[in-house]
Amino acid sequence: MSTPALRTGHVGLNVTDLTRSIAFYRQVFDFEVLDERNDGERRFAFLGREGTLLVTLWQQSGGVFPVDRPGLHHLSFQVPDIEAVRRAEATLRALGVRPVHDGIVPHGEGASSGGVFFTDPDGIRLEIYAPSGADTAPAPTQGAPTCGFF
Repeated sequence: MSTPALRTGHVGLNVTDLTRSIAFYRQVFDFEVLDERNDGERRFAFLGREGTLLVTLWQQSGGVFPVDRPGLHHLSFQVPDIEAVRRAEATLRALGVRPVHDGIVPHGEGASSGGVFFTDPDGIRLEIYAPSGADTAPAPTQGAPTCGFF
């Protein structure tokens, strides 16, 4: 079956505390809340920009994101330039979130693309990157893509 113009829609994430996660994703990604149910057993929020749904948060899990199980490896967001990555890194640090690597790093040896790698309050691995401008730092993972091993 061939589907023309196939592209990713939104991403749904299970979270342990909807209120905390909404605040985190709004502060870090400047998402707006498009819709939300924050009472009763079925708690969720639809987050996006300019009316476009990008991420759904579902409060229906406990514990911390298991990185040693099959499933989501990480969620990546592209921004226009390295300055936007720097602003995101400053926001993360202001929130007390430590990047996985020491700040902005390239995607690999000799790559100009790269970004900042971090986790959300539930341990879900995230990345904000730009297509170029990250080649001022060494790649933290030799012989493999940075985004694959964090």
